Amino acid sequence: MRKASRLFEIIQILRLARKPMTAAVMAETLEVTVRSIYRDIAALQAMRVPIEGGRGIGYIMRPGFDLPPLMFSIEEMEAIVLSLALLERTADEELKQAARRVNQKIAGAVPAPLRQAMDNKALYAWGSAQPTGFDLAIVRRAIRDERKLMLAYRDELGRGSERTIQPIALIYYSQTANIVAWCELRQAIRNFRSDRVERCAASDDFFKGDGDRLRELWTSGWAEKAVAG
Repeated sequence: MRKASRLFEIIQILRLARKPMTAAVMAETLEVTVRSIYRDIAALQAMRVPIEGGRGIGYIMRPGFDLPPLMFSIEEMEAIVLSLALLERTADEELKQAARRVNQKIAGAVPAPLRQAMDNKALYAWGSAQPTGFDLAIVRRAIRDERKLMLAYRDELGRGSERTIQPIALIYYSQTANIVAWCELRQAIRNFRSDRVERCAASDDFFKGDGDRLRELWTSGWAEKAVAG
């Protein structure tokens, strides 16, 4: 366990403890040496974390101390950094802008050791943006609102059709995005590649209350090969 993560875990242990915790107990819990715990306690006290106690009697934390609203382990922070980087590979401009704002908010809220995980430029997600001729935010909003969409769609053979769909999920791949929806033309769940959508517009009709049911129908058929729109 890295030191920054270990310091966080020690704070959590002491915050939840109802009696003094010895270094030996914390060392066993975190699978490190007792000497490491002593060094970590000293480091936390130097950062003005209100830990009281000593060797042989255990440690407690004075009431009233709390962590910042956002606190992650190093590994959790790296997961966030990589997830935000992956959004840069999509063609969803709204999500890309949101990811940059999330990055800034987290960087401003977490302590310095965790902020380094965001700034060290060690994690990358390379690849080109997904080609699409429309704003995928339309699809995300329609999924949230359970609103039907009207598509002008061209299949893998180049055949065009007009579809009214009930979108229930959006899958981002490296080269495209797939809209998972109930197709009213085919009366079945279909996948629509975003790069084959020639036109997409929100309908005035809704499918309120059917989103969860359709997602259950979709996931129940995962064992079978998905049928393209």
